[in-house]
Amino acid sequence: MSYLIKAATLSDGAVVDILIADGKIARVAPDIQESNSQIIEASGLRALSGLVDLHTHLREPGREDSETIASGSLAAVRGGYTALSAMANTSPVADTAGVVEQVFRLGQAAGLCDVFPIGAVTQGLLGEQLAEIGAMATSSAKVRIFSDDGKCVSNALVMRRALEYVKSFNGIIAQHAQEPTLTVDAQMNEGEISSQLGLKGWPAIAEEAIIARDILLAEHVGSRLHICHLTTAGGVELVRWAKSRGINVTAEVTPHHLLLTDESVLGYDAVFKVNPPLRTEADVHALRAGLADGTIDIVATDHAPHPSEDKDCEWQAAAFGMLGLETALSVLVSTMVETQMLDWAHLERVMSHNPARIAGYESHGHPISEGKTANLILVDPSAKRVIDRNKMASKSRNTPYDGLTLPAVVTHTFFNGALVHEVDRGAAK
Repeated sequence: MSYLIKAATLSDGAVVDILIADGKIARVAPDIQESNSQIIEASGLRALSGLVDLHTHLREPGREDSETIASGSLAAVRGGYTALSAMANTSPVADTAGVVEQVFRLGQAAGLCDVFPIGAVTQGLLGEQLAEIGAMATSSAKVRIFSDDGKCVSNALVMRRALEYVKSFNGIIAQHAQEPTLTVDAQMNEGEISSQLGLKGWPAIAEEAIIARDILLAEHVGSRLHICHLTTAGGVELVRWAKSRGINVTAEVTPHHLLLTDESVLGYDAVFKVNPPLRTEADVHALRAGLADGTIDIVATDHAPHPSEDKDCEWQAAAFGMLGLETALSVLVSTMVETQMLDWAHLERVMSHNPARIAGYESHGHPISEGKTANLILVDPSAKRVIDRNKMASKSRNTPYDGLTLPAVVTHTFFNGALVHEVDRGAAK
């Protein structure tokens, strides 16, 4: 099947037709004439490179009651993602070649988007002994990103050894920055609201201390470091300092940390319980500024599905995490594009081009141009939608945006030239 997208607006504002054939972008030009293709009228729609998420929890194997790779892939394409990076905190942990290859194969079987497994840094995520990093890197999954996300590699020597190991094949260690001795039983951001609610606080310094240490380790080793889900103003300054010194560090921010603050916790609704926690309004402003000026390289969802029994309970007993794949683009449009902190070209960079470049996903994140793999999306920027958690593709319902009206709707997602998601434009208004 070939497709002719008519009068789409690229991220730079150019209005073009896009011909998709044999899995590739065959032509990009004004007024293409092609009688044998399915026509998609795209006047008023933005055409963007398919989104790439470097931080997704798909739960399979082991917690298929929360999410499966198939259901997560469907959520992804509804949100405009054509590539996902699946975190290693599954059961069993993705710390061997066998497990990462299983995840990779399940992604291929789902067939909606690419699913690239992330390997664990340490065996069992215990932070003690390095996992089978080399075997995972040479497996059929060709793992290049390693993370114990959900847990911090808190031992400095283990972290150094991991950075040294991946340097040999240009791999990346993605760190969940959380000093565990400062966050024992922590429930939310440490500050006025945690004191008011009587919940154990999670200080910003617990994140910043690990970021600072690991930046220095990365500089010493000469290896690649990626900071997961940055949340504090101090963390932004540390990354900015590292980049000014030429240290090879990249950083991500989640959509929810760009929009929500710790004031959301005032009602004790556990849907807002997330790791790392929602921070202050000042932190949110610093994160937005850091994303706008390039200090923060990418937006990553940290999509973390949980079944209702793990969220519909008292705060202290609830699991950390919230959904993100189906709403990330809309949240970014709301927080960064409508506020004029980012234009559409910059949004495309932080949600597609930069994450693909960091991870080395060669068929993703390229500008929409002739000869490239047809991984792209169409977005209606004028449409608005009311988020309904009961209509989401994810098997879980723990979205913090239920009932909220958000801008921008992904109307079409193309993966390897196939149309894997389409919505009625009239229904999206």
